[in-house]
Amino acid sequence: MTSPDKPREGDRIAKLLARAGIASRREVERMISDGRVKIGEELVTTPATLLTSLKGVTVDGKPVKAPEPPRLFIFHKPAGLITAERDPAGRPTIYTALRNALPADARRVMPIGRLDFNTEGLLLLTNDGGLKRTMELPATGLPRTYRARTFGAVTQAQLDELIEGVEIDGMQYGKINANMERSTGRNQWIEVTITEGKNREVRRVLEHLGLEVSRLIRTAYGPFELLNLPRGAAVEIRQIEVERFMRGLKGHSSPAPMRSDTAPPRPGSAAQRNARRPAPASTPRPPVPSRGGTRGGARGDRRK
Repeated sequence: MTSPDKPREGDRIAKLLARAGIASRREVERMISDGRVKIGEELVTTPATLLTSLKGVTVDGKPVKAPEPPRLFIFHKPAGLITAERDPAGRPTIYTALRNALPADARRVMPIGRLDFNTEGLLLLTNDGGLKRTMELPATGLPRTYRARTFGAVTQAQLDELIEGVEIDGMQYGKINANMERSTGRNQWIEVTITEGKNREVRRVLEHLGLEVSRLIRTAYGPFELLNLPRGAAVEIRQIEVERFMRGLKGHSSPAPMRSDTAPPRPGSAAQRNARRPAPASTPRPPVPSRGGTRGGARGDRRK
């Protein structure tokens, strides 16, 4: 037991394992509860156990590797994939697609927020559980932008009212910025920006207005944009940009040192376009996707 006169040393094991990319902090706590984590031969019984390193720690009998610097990837999730490691119903998951999309040296990555089965677009992935948690918190205030193809009658005036938030079936949703992009009869594309990321928030709010959502695409999460990244592809944000972003992120500690082995992306590549800036900036609106799929450049919670 730690003496009250002696400062605590180290970090909680759950935090260290999350940073090492083993799982999210909550999942690590479940692993500990299930008796899957040991220090040497001793079973870890509480996620509050303090450690200065992960030396001697095993999960399911396998030694935990030293954590690498935080890495961040942008993945263009197609519709028809579950944002989970496995699905009891046997549906395909993002990890099936990621086998060929991520670089060979990428360790386990976790999604930052979720996109539901039928929602497509930008999904951020990281090896750092602390970064994941911070970016998902509503208090961090990172905007998530979506483009929705809808059917029904709605006016810009109705969309403007969402800026004050709305209550639906007892659930209060905060500030929502919604703008009509293009309308043809009762069909329209609507751009929606939220900061809370509650479960299926965008769909529920638009359905509350009497609209039927036939397609939903996340185009941005914080400063990171989808742009023209092909469906099913992934790019890594340059380490220097990840560090710069983390320094300005509310509620997150200082990042690890820069990866010396991260080469800059090729000029004009998707990686360079997606990683070129650490803060939100005004960018041209991407073209409206056709019925056949996203066309070069649609513009990162939970499920939407």
